[in-house]
Amino acid sequence: METGQPSRTAYSAARHRATHQLLERGVIFKDPFAVRILGAPEEELLADAPRRPMRVFIAARHRFAEDALAAAVRRGVRQVVVLGAGLDTIAYRNGFADVRVIEVDHPSTQEWKRQRLAETGIAIPPSVSYVGVDFERESLADRLVLDGPAFFVWLGVVPYLTRAGFDATISYISGVSGSEVVFDYAQSPERMPPERRAALEERAARVARIGEPWLTYFEPDEIEAELRGLGFTEIEDLGPARMAARYFNRPDVPPDTAGGHILRARRL
Repeated sequence: METGQPSRTAYSAARHRATHQLLERGVIFKDPFAVRILGAPEEELLADAPRRPMRVFIAARHRFAEDALAAAVRRGVRQVVVLGAGLDTIAYRNGFADVRVIEVDHPSTQEWKRQRLAETGIAIPPSVSYVGVDFERESLADRLVLDGPAFFVWLGVVPYLTRAGFDATISYISGVSGSEVVFDYAQSPERMPPERRAALEERAARVARIGEPWLTYFEPDEIEAELRGLGFTEIEDLGPARMAARYFNRPDVPPDTAGGHILRARRL
């Protein structure tokens, strides 16, 4: 992203969340603020609705993350850290008593978001705080102060980080006692059949043209080995087949289908 400018991919993800509410009626993931925070007429959003595959993937990753978050809160976790928050609205829909939500993002994107909140009349609860961090240039350890176990929501960020940026952040998370994290990642286009590879490469080229290229890919066995090496002992990884079966009533997707993954990892 450009210095002094909000993330354009953060805005794109917000549009996916909003159009899911309008076109699929939030059947996978309900977010009553998704349309409102954009401040655009529904007709305008629908006239240029993003493609369905990416839209429902984004809805599924939020559903997965928020189901895992609810389970963590039931276990007693009282801190939620939203990394690369963009226009995410978890903090403003927080219905859990005594749960603190910390949004971490690039300062330019945070300033833009707070303008959107003010302009659309979405109140900032006292349980919300903001920490400005450039993941590639600053350390979370220097900026983020936590008190006890935390649940990290890290969506739509990992592919845009360098491998060094990813390693620094996941190492920090693994050092938080009782930590749990949900993030999504992409497999390399080289693992895709020709038609899927072409679509992925087209999207990668599109985000590269706006200055936010995909930089990091993982394969499932590779990321599992790294996480276990950092002490995460409970790992749940949903690739296209498991995601389709769980959220789209599609048990017919071949189990080795490559694509986007959503993953939950916890240190017990």
